[in-house]
Amino acid sequence: MYMRKILYVILSMCLMAVSVADLSAQEDRREVRKGNRRFKDGAFGEAGIEYMRALQKDSMSVAANYNLANALYRQEDYEKAKEALGRIKDVAPMTPDAAAYFYNLGSVAIAQQDWQTAVQAFAQSLLVNPGDLDAKENYIYAKKKLQDQQQNQNDQDQNQDQNQDNQNQDQNQDQNNQDQNQDNQDNQQNDQNNDDQQDNKDNKDNQQSQGQQPQITPQAAQQMLQAIQAKEKETQDKVNKAKAAAMKSRQREKNW
Repeated sequence: MYMRKILYVILSMCLMAVSVADLSAQEDRREVRKGNRRFKDGAFGEAGIEYMRALQKDSMSVAANYNLANALYRQEDYEKAKEALGRIKDVAPMTPDAAAYFYNLGSVAIAQQDWQTAVQAFAQSLLVNPGDLDAKENYIYAKKKLQDQQQNQNDQDQNQDQNQDNQNQDQNQDQNNQDQNQDNQDNQQNDQNNDDQQDNKDNKDNQQSQGQQPQITPQAAQQMLQAIQAKEKETQDKVNKAKAAAMKSRQREKNW
């Protein structure tokens, strides 16, 4: 996208006396004309120097700022070109070259991929000069780029939201898993504690059972003693009878 042509300053002749301020303005225009000659020769750096000299005498010069922006644009210094056009943003739209001013502002915005500013600038240029086909093409191009940029931003926002949702879900799932694991550990610990308590109780019961001697009353002890003695007497009687029977058997055998 190229910038519109530089502004050529034409001095209007008058019969009035020339004041000191008029002399300053004439010097300003002289510097601008020098810059225009350098620009025409393709020496954009030298042209920019002349325009800067003109701005030292009149920082709000529309021609000097406009042409300086052109020279800077050709040197691909888009930020400074934007600054030069910005200095005359309140004055240039009211001049006969308003359409060219907005066109150049849009060209700088396209170079910086500032699609929103480009769309607005070319729209303003077309309002002043609706028949400018280049401005129409640039407006359509910048608008399409702006729509693509907005769509990409929406897609990025949606992806970011989706990623955030997925991350939150993963975090919630991790937290749930941690809680479940903690519950399982707590249950296992409770079971272990219960088993330990039961084992301790059983051991204690066994120890108590082993440590306690049965309590026997004297009467019961007497009865147990008598029963044991009776059993022993019965056993002794059986033994004696068996011995006596054996003796008889041997005697019969001896008589034969």
